Amino acid sequence: MKTKSAISALIMLLAVGCTVGPDYQLPISDAPAQWSGNLSDSIASQNDQIDEWWRLFHDAELDSLIERAVKANLDLRIAESRVRQARAQQGFAEADFWPTLNASGSYARQKQSENQPILGSLPKSSNIPFENDVYKAGFDASWEIDIFGGKRRAMEAATAELTATEYGRRDVMVTLLSEVARYYLQTRGAQRQLSILQNQIKAQEETVKITRSRVDHGSAAELELQRALALLASIRSQVPTIETSIHSLIYHLSVLLAKNPDALNAELSATAAIPAPPPHVPVGLPSDLLLRRPDVLRAERLLAVETARIGQVKAELFPKFSLTGSVGATSISASDFFLPGSRTWSIGPTVQWRIFDAGRVLANLSAQTEAQNQALLNYQKIILTSFEEVETALVSYAKEQEHYRLLEQEVSANQKAVELANQRYAKGWAGYLDLLDAQRALYLSQDEWVRSERIVTLNLVALYKALGGGWETEKIVP
Repeated sequence: MKTKSAISALIMLLAVGCTVGPDYQLPISDAPAQWSGNLSDSIASQNDQIDEWWRLFHDAELDSLIERAVKANLDLRIAESRVRQARAQQGFAEADFWPTLNASGSYARQKQSENQPILGSLPKSSNIPFENDVYKAGFDASWEIDIFGGKRRAMEAATAELTATEYGRRDVMVTLLSEVARYYLQTRGAQRQLSILQNQIKAQEETVKITRSRVDHGSAAELELQRALALLASIRSQVPTIETSIHSLIYHLSVLLAKNPDALNAELSATAAIPAPPPHVPVGLPSDLLLRRPDVLRAERLLAVETARIGQVKAELFPKFSLTGSVGATSISASDFFLPGSRTWSIGPTVQWRIFDAGRVLANLSAQTEAQNQALLNYQKIILTSFEEVETALVSYAKEQEHYRLLEQEVSANQKAVELANQRYAKGWAGYLDLLDAQRALYLSQDEWVRSERIVTLNLVALYKALGGGWETEKIVP
């Protein structure tokens, strides 16, 4: 009767049980209505193409590299393994809700003391065996009833941590996509720069040829020839550096695809144009960023983790109630082991309370509260940082486009100047210094122009990385 009353009391406690600690609430974040850095007519507020932004370049090679990287990249596979690990840890927390059941069995040969009370006082003629066998087997069960919600808070934390780990995987995906695009565009940019250099070398070789002819005919000084040769050597000296850069970029791309460094040499060795950016660049609204950027979403889930852990720690201040029981058999004879008289059982409640450990629990609670506060501040910081990165990327992209257009005009003017200087020099109407100045101006402007062309595309990649686009793997891998 007493046992039934105790069990009934436990059930009543479970019914009125509460979950201690704060309930998580998503912090309110103010997002601007529009991007202030939208300084270009090519920027659009639509966000329907952000998920697969690299396809806006219309470059089949880039599409192929990204698809292969998503399938094979080692950093991404590590992140996927972390997700599976977090899912297993969530299962561990979930299993804590259920009773534990243990099976045990033993056999022992034992001898009891002949001088112990009661048995030792019996006459020797009583024939009581002091040596005997003992057979035991049974099941023990225990169930901790989560009255104050410590386990529920642990489950909340594990679930939020699993989601945070998934957002971490998505963040790795965003970084991977931008890295593949960035190194590919840099490769094409370096190849474009090498092509410009080769054209400059051909043009300068022609200038050297003309100058040498003039020197041979006495219409030009040897100094002019040496200056022409020096400029030719200066241009040629840049070639090994650029070729080294091309190889290094291709090697890094190969590693991103989990291949040996030289695996893409044949595929990417042929020179190709730098993919042109799209005429209209969709970026969406600032409010979209908070729902798409993985590092923001991960920080929010980590805040939920730390909030749940406050309740998990606080539950340690309260008693823990468990229901334990066992059933089995004990016998000194193997032949009697399965008889009804050998059966044993027990059932009853237990209580554990860390009464004299409250100081340690309270200190841990204070520490966990500060951990939650740090997670909140980190969440707010990441939001502001994400807005900053997008605004900076928007300005950089728009201004570099403007820079590129101005450089294009400069290159065009310098090309005409070189043509005129060549004509005048060939006819003897101008000195070599005029031609030399025009050539140097052209070569410098061409270098800046090609570099700006590459930077425009790289800034666009940086913009889409800041926007957090491209983590939807199911849309990338067929």
